[in-house]
Amino acid sequence: MNAIRTSARRQKWKKRQRLALWGLVPLVLLVALLALRSPGSQGPEPAFAEASSGKSVKKGTPTELPVILAEDSTSAPAAPEEPDHVITYAIAQGDTLSSIFDRFNLGQQIMYQVLSADEPLLALDILRPGNLLTFRLNEDSRCLEEMELFIHAGNRVVYRRGDNGSFDYEEIVIPGDWEQQVLAGEINGSFYLSARNVGLSERETAIITDLFKDQLNFAREIRAGDRFQVVRSQQWVEGEFTGQSRIEGVRILRRSRLHSAFLFEDGNYYDHKGESLARAFRRYPMNGNYRVSSAFNPARRHPVTGRVAPHNGVDFAMPIGTPVLSTGDGVVTRVHNHPFAGKYIEIQHGGNYVTRYLHLDRILVRRGQSVARGERIALSGNTGRSTGPHLHFELHVKGRPVDPLRANIPMAAAVPQDKRRAFDQRVAALVQVMEHPEQQIAMRAEAAGSGDKTEM
Repeated sequence: MNAIRTSARRQKWKKRQRLALWGLVPLVLLVALLALRSPGSQGPEPAFAEASSGKSVKKGTPTELPVILAEDSTSAPAAPEEPDHVITYAIAQGDTLSSIFDRFNLGQQIMYQVLSADEPLLALDILRPGNLLTFRLNEDSRCLEEMELFIHAGNRVVYRRGDNGSFDYEEIVIPGDWEQQVLAGEINGSFYLSARNVGLSERETAIITDLFKDQLNFAREIRAGDRFQVVRSQQWVEGEFTGQSRIEGVRILRRSRLHSAFLFEDGNYYDHKGESLARAFRRYPMNGNYRVSSAFNPARRHPVTGRVAPHNGVDFAMPIGTPVLSTGDGVVTRVHNHPFAGKYIEIQHGGNYVTRYLHLDRILVRRGQSVARGERIALSGNTGRSTGPHLHFELHVKGRPVDPLRANIPMAAAVPQDKRRAFDQRVAALVQVMEHPEQQIAMRAEAAGSGDKTEM
């Protein structure tokens, strides 16, 4: 019995020996492989060393390492470094012009000189994340010679130091191409969510709801299954979307009722019958008659600095504390205290009109507040850089300042009779695009194809 047990133990021991020997085989192979890859041996080591050191690796040899080659082949060439006297900074959330100037030791005094040049434009009052600031310094003195604010591909502002040491500005606007597209859908839930789901931005959706605010309650009157059609144009400059868009036409189809809005050449929206959707504007931002102390003049010489600087509005001489009124329905988009423009307000009226009220003594509204035509928004003053108590009033149409006393603003309730035929033709064209968007896509593709052939 003991012999049988001893024999069984020997068999188990021999089996373990065989398993141990087989287990040593991979270890021996690994040692041999490491020996081949030693510094003195020939083989794949040189290729690895070259790849690691960034030198070129010959392709097509059996010693190549695929992973290393893939890394090396996809690595982008290093971007050329900017000259030492050029600084480019991407504006981040929470940045102010003052903090940026401090960051690069440019000096607060220089910043105020730039802000002085920016007074007619006020482009630097709102710095948006993603905008770029480029500073060009004198190579010897390291003083700021030029600053560029890049807003988007179609709009940038350059501030340059003149011979007298002060700064002037140049606004560079590139029209680009406006690409038209149709966004349509069925309303399920809220109009806001349905519009966002088809690709309309928050701002575009707000413009549409504002257009119909006097005739449609979106919270109560919209029903599931109602449909909407929107023609939107977006601005592209050299293949880059600038972020700028405009609503060309809208139709909301509610069971047996149609709500429509079409943008016409005068910058106003009308329904398909030619009736205005906007309440009329006031021509003047105050009650009573006040003398125009300085008229709209793009080439005016500034009364304080003596430099040629555009006067993008109209000045009304009036006592401090005179009530200032909103010239139209809108939303307050800016409430600021500028070192040169003083306390001021900006109001957005729909998609195309903006008004500004400068040198105020007291502001009575807040940013984001909706205001009505004729509503009191401030008291006039003499704040900022000013030669005396007055109100500076500006009107901007489609982003450009115009003479507020002569501009063609919504004063009438319908399309003028002599423009009715042109308006009807535009409505017909936009409705055709809404109902047959595939035809427009085909036409654009055909036009692009013929253009390619012409270039060949």
